[in-house]
Order: sequence, then structure tokens, then C-alpha cells
Amino acid sequence: MTGVLDLVQQIHATPHKAVVVVAGSGTQGLAWLMEVPGASRTLLEALVPYGRRSMVQFLGEEPNQYVSVPTAQAMARAAYRRGMALREDASPVVGLACTATIATDRPKRGDHRCCVAAWDQDGVASYDLVLAKGRRDRAGEEEVVSRLLLHALARACGLQPDLSLALVDTEDLVAERLTHPNPIQRLLSQDVDLVWAYPDGRLAVDEVIPPFIKGGPGAGLEGSAREGISAVLPGSFNPLHHGHLELAQAAQAMLGVLVAFELSVVNVDKPPLEEAEIRSRLAQFAGQGLVALSRAETFRKKAELLPGCTFVIGWDTAVRLVEPRYYGGQEPAMLAALAEMWALGCRFLVAGREHQGRFHTLADIPIPQGFHPLFQAIPESRFRADISSTALRSQRQTKPN
Repeated sequence: MTGVLDLVQQIHATPHKAVVVVAGSGTQGLAWLMEVPGASRTLLEALVPYGRRSMVQFLGEEPNQYVSVPTAQAMARAAYRRGMALREDASPVVGLACTATIATDRPKRGDHRCCVAAWDQDGVASYDLVLAKGRRDRAGEEEVVSRLLLHALARACGLQPDLSLALVDTEDLVAERLTHPNPIQRLLSQDVDLVWAYPDGRLAVDEVIPPFIKGGPGAGLEGSAREGISAVLPGSFNPLHHGHLELAQAAQAMLGVLVAFELSVVNVDKPPLEEAEIRSRLAQFAGQGLVALSRAETFRKKAELLPGCTFVIGWDTAVRLVEPRYYGGQEPAMLAALAEMWALGCRFLVAGREHQGRFHTLADIPIPQGFHPLFQAIPESRFRADISSTALRSQRQTKPN
């Protein structure tokens, strides 16, 4: 039978990184993880949101029941998302959570119970255990919970632990493993912020970018897609046309980096796109390039998702960026949004566009004083395509059957 410290050593030998969050019990498990040399190879962060306000802040809402499987899963999900933001390489991430109520210095009317969950890129495993009241003191119950916490982490790291949980004959552990829905469904349900659609049709959440453009900008990129992409061309792509592709190529030549496309599945004035429509629009990019699917309907939200990114946009979009009426008519709100995007390291590469018989460029836009460095023009000599998705849709709708 594997001992506690032996199992921790095995966990530290895996490539997995974890954010561990415990409430009510499980701190002994944290201590074990940090006791064995190599903890920095596994632990990204450990959190103990013990108070009500701390838990609400961590989850972003107050749970219906603090000690329950749904709450443990929500905690694990939040831990996973934090781990994805904290990792510095392509290591697999685990969000591990425990919420429990165990013996204390006063009698408890309800069950002594612990719920543990481990969230990874493929799914979530949950463990629900009602402890036999009066069979152990607080230290004894803490040890059982902490052993279960290690068991869950080991399983999430791909190990097959045989660590004894030291359960008594009246205790039954209820374990369940749920596989995540497909990435598009996860995006629509707000489970994830970004989904990457690859030229070969694969969909992934923050996966490593393969060098699919051999020898070109972006070849050999390492790290997550979010870390590797430094320029995106946003649009609705309804439909995708040669102007989009040529603009991406022109921007790629100017910037010297891979330019991905970005499609938001939500719109300020319209209902969210349905999965069938999203897949239809993605099908247009087969063999064409990498697409980021997001729920970011504004550039401020896009900047938060992709800090340090250059957004490749057209003249008409740039006009809206600096027009107060798109910010509730409030110029201070517009200036604040531009300042926030600048602070996030984002920039805008602006292509000219024909409008009402005239070709308009960045020079025709009243950029607010002090914000000119935020914008850069694509010269007409590098790119001009007098075509629009709106016109193409109109032509398509008026064609006879």
C-alpha cells in the first residue's frame, strides 16, 4: 500500500500543474504536498477561502449549498481557469478543490461531509463522502479528507493510487467522472473564454499551437494559443471573403507574426450564434488559418482576453472605436476604454476602405489627442479590397433559385 509521502512524490514526478483550493478541511493534504521536495513542480497556487465573502469572491457568486458536489465542481473549475492563467508552459493543468464540514469544537446538527473535485481539460471528477459522525475526532476526519484530496489529484495526474482512505464500514465514497461537452458548447455556456479552431478542423481550449505554417510567421510557436498569437483579425465572417484573407496576409507581412482570425459568438445587438451557425462559419476557414472563438463582443473585452495583441481592423471599425455614441454617448467612457486597451499592451493596425465612392484611411479618423500611438495604418499600396460581407450577403439573397 502506497504511503502518503510516496504518493506525493509520484505526483511531483508528473508534468501536471495544479491550483488547489480547500475550504473547511483539506489543509493537511496541502501540507503533505509541500512537505515533499518538488512541490514547486506541481503547485501553482494554494488557496483557502474559508470565510463566506472569500468564497463568494473566489467563485464570483454565492453557492446554493457550500458543501456539495456542484460547489466543489465550481471551485475546481475556477481553480483550473486560474491555473491556465498562471502556468508558464504547456504543462497540463488541474484545478483541485475541496469543500467540507467536519468535527469542530461544538456539535453539528448536519452531516460531517466532504466533496472533492478535480477539473482538467477533458472533464471533471467528483468525490462525495459522508463521514460517520462520532467515529473520529477532528484530526481523524481531516486526515481522511486530505487523503481523498491526494487521491483525486493523483488520478487527475494520470496515476493509479492505492492510498488507503481509512474509511469505516458505514462510509461509502461516491465517485463520478464527467466529460466536458464539446468546446463550442462550453464557450456558449460560458465555461471557457476562448476556443481555438485549427485549419484542420480541430477545436481546442488553450491548446499548444502546432507549427502548421511551416517556415512562415508563427512556425514553431510554443506555449498556449493565447500566449503564441500576437495579432488577430476580428470579424463576423458572414461570409469569409478574399478581402479578409488578403488583409491577414498584408498584416502578417507588416508585423512579421502569425495573424489569426477572431469570431465572437455574441453580438451587442443580436442573440448569440447557435452552434450550427458557428460551425458553418468555421467551415469557411478549412485550410486557411487559425480562428479564435470568443464571447468578447467589444474590443475592450477582446483586449482582456488577448493582452498584448494587435487587432487588424478596417477603417469603418476604427471609426466606431473612437466614436462616443458607441459608448453610451459618453466621451470619457470612450477615452477610458482606449486607455485600458493601451494599458493591456494592445494596438490597432488599420486598413483603408472604400465608402460612398471614396477610399478612407486612418488619416481621416479623428483620433483623440494622445492616442495616436495606439493606431497604425496599412498603406493602400499594401492592401486594398473594395468588397464587403454585407454586399456579398445581399447578392446571395437576391440570386434566383
